[in-house]
Amino acid sequence: MSSRRAVHAGTSAGRRSLQRTLAYLLLLLLTLGTLFPFYWLLQMSLKTGFAMFEMPPRLIFTPSLENYHAVLSREFIASFSNSTVASLSTTVLSLIFGVPAAYGLARTRFRGEGLISFWVLGTRMAPPVAFAIPFFLAYMRLDLLDTIQGLVLVYLTVNLSLVIWMMRAYFEGLPRSLEEAAFIDGASVTQTFLRITLPLSAPGLATTAIFCFLLSWNDFFYALVLTSSKAVTAPVAIVNFMGYMGTEWGKITAGGTLIMLPVVAFSFAVRKYLIRGLTAGAVKG
Repeated sequence: MSSRRAVHAGTSAGRRSLQRTLAYLLLLLLTLGTLFPFYWLLQMSLKTGFAMFEMPPRLIFTPSLENYHAVLSREFIASFSNSTVASLSTTVLSLIFGVPAAYGLARTRFRGEGLISFWVLGTRMAPPVAFAIPFFLAYMRLDLLDTIQGLVLVYLTVNLSLVIWMMRAYFEGLPRSLEEAAFIDGASVTQTFLRITLPLSAPGLATTAIFCFLLSWNDFFYALVLTSSKAVTAPVAIVNFMGYMGTEWGKITAGGTLIMLPVVAFSFAVRKYLIRGLTAGAVKG
């Protein structure tokens, strides 16, 4: 009998080990599949001339920074700066206005709460092209066309609903007992929010900030419609490398790699809070 149990235990352990190995292999394949486009973009940006179009492509080659030297013109650096200012400003303002609104919706119950929540979500339902002409006409009257302020304003209207819905769900998952204890000790609602709730929500804030930054940084449509020269962003500037004489793939891939770097750096800077935010639900009982 004991021998049967030992054999059964050994079989179960071997099966679990096989399942774990297969799961790791599947995760490895998914990771490689996800990272492959980024690798392909990077290696294309380090090739020159006909080396980019060789078939089969060479995986081992002598890298060159020629494309990066060519793309780093004064116009592209200015567009890169415009994207940085617009994205960072939008992220900060979205958190400043959206986080208190999310906290209010999460902690208070009032008449019309459902209508307000639906209205906030409704701003994300329509496609961007539905708002392009109204924004363009309004900006033309307000003299906001081709300005960083105009881009920040339109990005703010898009990101606010994202911040409110993401942070509202996070606030609702935080225990109310800590806030009630602060109220008993004489803390006001503002003091409790700033000293108790906000520090506890740091992982959610980091995750939300990354999404806000990504939406603003990667925007192409609004920047194309609402800017022309002074406030052109980096994604729109890349289009200038596509002309009647042909497509400059070296500059496009180098520009795409440069545009990707700030997002990677920003995510790396807040990785600790991001991981905590993504894994918070796994440890709640």
